[in-house]
Amino acid sequence: MKKLIFLLLSLVLVLSACNSEDTNTATATKLENVPEGVQGGIKIAIIRNLPSDDHTKQFLDGARQEGESFGFEVDTMISENNDAKFQELVAQAIQQDYDGLIISHGKADYSYDMIQPALDKGMKVVTFDTVAEKDGKTLEGVTSTFQDDHKLAELSLGEIAALGDKQRVIKLWFGPGVPPLDRRQEIYKQYEDAGKIETLETVGPTNMQDVQGDISSKMNAILAKYPEGTVDAVWGSWDEMAKGAYKAMKDNNRDDIKLISIDVSNQDINLMREENSNWIATAAVDPFLIGQMNMRLLAKKLAGDETPESYNLEARLIKQSDLQDDTTMFNLDEIVEGWGVSDEHNEPWMDELRTEFKK
Repeated sequence: MKKLIFLLLSLVLVLSACNSEDTNTATATKLENVPEGVQGGIKIAIIRNLPSDDHTKQFLDGARQEGESFGFEVDTMISENNDAKFQELVAQAIQQDYDGLIISHGKADYSYDMIQPALDKGMKVVTFDTVAEKDGKTLEGVTSTFQDDHKLAELSLGEIAALGDKQRVIKLWFGPGVPPLDRRQEIYKQYEDAGKIETLETVGPTNMQDVQGDISSKMNAILAKYPEGTVDAVWGSWDEMAKGAYKAMKDNNRDDIKLISIDVSNQDINLMREENSNWIATAAVDPFLIGQMNMRLLAKKLAGDETPESYNLEARLIKQSDLQDDTTMFNLDEIVEGWGVSDEHNEPWMDELRTEFKK
């Protein structure tokens, strides 16, 4: 009897070993025509230094979905525009076993020193709307991605200038020190210097946990100073601020003032479509596409492919007059040519990975 039990146990151990060997072989199987650097349990962290608004959600969704389509494990973290928390999250990620990082909206005064330890550890890094320079030097091997902020400003301010001569503007902006807003300000100043616009007030948030509410409260006070016919337009350099201004103008029945902004979300589109809405245009880049492109560039770095030092994403103009009843972020391409679509930085081996990991 003991001999029989011994034989059965031996058989079980042999079968278990065979199954283990088969599993390890399957796990270790490499895909042909796919670089080794993007195979085998790649882990990515995306860390963003902005509030968890609509734009942030879509950016993270775009990056995460693209990464998961390659078979990567993707973690996302948000610091709600808290610089200390942001730097702590990045430092923690560097200490973990991530292969690559996507860093969004790091400030110029600390980003270089914050990212350098990741490179020292051999991690691959792509940044979005982050300036990582120190003493005139940039970080070698890092690709910096941006929306084409100059074009975003040109498209939006062009709509204001088209309203008439020297438009009187309430400007929603804060800085310096926020790279995308600083670049938009460069174009704004050109319009000022050319006499196309006159700035009546500049308004920015002090409560980053409630940007809309903060701006709405400040705009309520400002609008009381300017009777009807004394303000032509509000320029929102960031749509979170524009939403607060829209609420204030709505509450004060100030449909005499036009609202033009930068960036877009489903909430923006819904407000632009409201009856008697004065939100007439916004310039934007698809945030989902921004996330996708950042993940593609990071994947190329992991693969050992050549990547650029910087990459700008093309801006588009969305007009209130073009919006349909069913327009959302997911079908803007029906009214805005080229919206949300790009084959740039896509490689045949990426398609191989998508096919392999298609759910």
